[in-house]
Amino acid sequence: AAFSLVCAASSARLMPSLVLDLAYNAPDSALLDPLGEGHWQQILELWLLNLQNELPQEFRAAEYSVGLQLCSDDVIAALNGSWRAKPEATDVLAFPSGPQLQLPGVPCELGDIVISLETAKRDALEGIEHELCFLASHGLLHLLGWDHPDEEQLAAMLMRQQQLLELLPAQISGIVAKQAFSR
Repeated sequence: AAFSLVCAASSARLMPSLVLDLAYNAPDSALLDPLGEGHWQQILELWLLNLQNELPQEFRAAEYSVGLQLCSDDVIAALNGSWRAKPEATDVLAFPSGPQLQLPGVPCELGDIVISLETAKRDALEGIEHELCFLASHGLLHLLGWDHPDEEQLAAMLMRQQQLLELLPAQISGIVAKQAFSR
């Protein structure tokens, strides 16, 4: 179902605009992305706007560049094996670019998020759209310096992910709790 993220959250209405250069890649096979590149562009822009005030200075920018790849279990297993010495499928990998010198007119390169569509479909308890957004929010937070080496930091990261998901419109099945728009 088509949806619009225009002013999806009241706090987003008051924030300045942001430019996102999204490098999107999804397979041309039976593994289809139910959201599509245009919606991912809107979702990631909305989240980056919402996160602006809590980002370290080196990640605050008016322009960003992010890679988002949706792939098969085979592709993510190969990446997981190469980069983490774990040659098995996983749900999401994040490859942060790390802090960099901000130059005028040059987007802040955050890095790449890779999501296995097959694993997401298997793990989707609240619908594939919800699972993909959950994984993308997790990957984005990793690109922005978040980590979860212990239970306390994992709980904080999961709570921030939930807050990002609640910014999305109800048209994406299962993402926004029914009470989110009755506030």
